[in-house]
Amino acid sequence: MPDFPPRESGPYRVLSSEPRYRNRWMALREDRVIRPGGSEGLFGVVEMVAGSSVLALDGEDSVYLVREYKYALGRDSLEAISGGIDEGETPLAAAQRELREEAGLLAAEWQELAAIDPLTTAIRCRNHLFLARGLSQTSAKLDEGEELSIVKLPFDAALQMVLAGEISHAASCILVLRAARLLGR
Repeated sequence: MPDFPPRESGPYRVLSSEPRYRNRWMALREDRVIRPGGSEGLFGVVEMVAGSSVLALDGEDSVYLVREYKYALGRDSLEAISGGIDEGETPLAAAQRELREEAGLLAAEWQELAAIDPLTTAIRCRNHLFLARGLSQTSAKLDEGEELSIVKLPFDAALQMVLAGEISHAASCILVLRAARLLGR
């Protein structure tokens, strides 16, 4: 994660950039800028570790999702398997690691479907989306403090949940919709 933006950022001139908060996953900074029209303004920018999300699809046309309590939401969320990309790790390697750790699955076939920028107004966090097929079982190894459950359901049921708003995690929605198009649904 870069600590500061360049002195010029597109049509904005950056006057100052102050770090406000940092942990191992995210940093928050406040930038004082000159806007394109000449007025001064402030931007709060959250920079997060880039991530990978994976939709695991088995030979029976079922997908593996995770149900996990999300602190910021204050509720459970049903999502594709996701996690941060470790330093020096490729997006694909991160997706493979997360699939193995969270679901206890390995995949023989990997296809990158997209790389997205969620919430572009204030958050900088690239997320790489993968479809994994040719699944085989291995042992899961959750991170310390991680509590989640694996939910296996037919692909078409997951697609309907996305369309009905029951799955609201943006990367998961895009993954399911892109996979539906790829699969001719």
